[in-house]
Amino acid sequence: MPDATLQPLLDALQFSPDNLPLRQHVGGLLRQAGQHQQAEDLYREGLRHHPTDSALQLGLAEAYLALGKTSAAFVVVEELLAQHDDSGPAHLLHARLLHATQQPDAAREAYAQALRLDASLADPALGQELQASAPRRVPASATGGPGPDEPKGLDQASLLGLEKPRINFADVGGMEAVKEEIKLKIIHPLHFPDLYKAYGKASGGGLLLYGPPGCGKTYLARATAGEVQASFLSVGIAEILDMWLGNSEKNLHQLFELARAQAPCVLFFDEVDALAANRHDLRQSAGRTVINQFLEELDGVSASNEGVLIMAATNAPWHLDPAFRRPGRFDKIVLVTPPDEAARASILEILLKGKPLAPGVNAAAVAARTAGLSGADLTAVVDAAVDVRLRESMRAGRPLPIEQNDLLNGVQQVKPSTKEWFATARNYALYANEGGLYDEILVYLGVKKPGA
Repeated sequence: MPDATLQPLLDALQFSPDNLPLRQHVGGLLRQAGQHQQAEDLYREGLRHHPTDSALQLGLAEAYLALGKTSAAFVVVEELLAQHDDSGPAHLLHARLLHATQQPDAAREAYAQALRLDASLADPALGQELQASAPRRVPASATGGPGPDEPKGLDQASLLGLEKPRINFADVGGMEAVKEEIKLKIIHPLHFPDLYKAYGKASGGGLLLYGPPGCGKTYLARATAGEVQASFLSVGIAEILDMWLGNSEKNLHQLFELARAQAPCVLFFDEVDALAANRHDLRQSAGRTVINQFLEELDGVSASNEGVLIMAATNAPWHLDPAFRRPGRFDKIVLVTPPDEAARASILEILLKGKPLAPGVNAAAVAARTAGLSGADLTAVVDAAVDVRLRESMRAGRPLPIEQNDLLNGVQQVKPSTKEWFATARNYALYANEGGLYDEILVYLGVKKPGA
């Protein structure tokens, strides 16, 4: 028997059965009161008159789930998703159904999709239950990430790649000129908002890092977020590009919306040239619409980017559409070169930390022999030294310390991976350097003097 407070509403619905807002409201009240069977009857009656109404379908599926009719609920939800794949609440209910029927992997995927569509749908209780059923993973602290006090639970951050970096510029060896550019463009506007507003400058904006691979562009972006204690969202092409027409643009918009909701947030696009290629080089219109959407989001047409710090990295800035370098977008581009000697020594010390070392190991002396090597190349040097010691340790039956000669021999085995990039970049800097955009490359290579 319906609650007495609901009876007047039910009577009103009898007189006006086509009143969809009233039917949806009453159905929600019935479910809140635990009267799920009455709610089911009400939704079914409404769907007889309006068979494609998504709100009634969703309400009916929720009533079915509450009554334990999971098979019927699946039928309704799957039909709803076939018609409205962009419905966050439908994906959330789908996740609950999958979780109720012991399908944890599919449930986690559905929950993640619900949060991508609408970040406000986060359900901490469901998230923790899904996390409990997730396969055990190696702790992040074992791989150099957050320590034992890292956040737990399958929440919005863990599903969508959001994190709170625990590194800052103090953890980045060298790169002083690059860090200064980042401070001026991104960090100072947050620390001194009144001063910047006096000159009409808002916090936010875009900064493009370019240079050879393996030189720490992503690490630097993460350290930027840690420097201002902001959220960090790293985006690759897999999070955006979709085979279905229009979905790539939708994914891009949702990522910007998530960053705006998490402000201050560093939104970092890795290999941005894959998303922002020159439109003259694209044969298909689909790629051009993604670029247009990207430009619209950078301009903050639909919503303000205040507090969203947009960074991107590329190995090939010359392939970017020129529109991305206009003021207000990625108007500042910064060359990230291989680390200098002091930075290489710092990197080697970090790589060797926790490994058995002989007393005579001197990271600075090794760094002096590694001119031109990137951070990735230095990792290869240490790996080569470790491989030698591992083979010896297996024969000895005990761990043997890494010797200085092991590292120096590793240096001999590793060739700078950046030479090929600089050969290509030099040609662009010499012959396609409109407005002096790539002068930094010529200065680094010694072709041009600073300020010339």
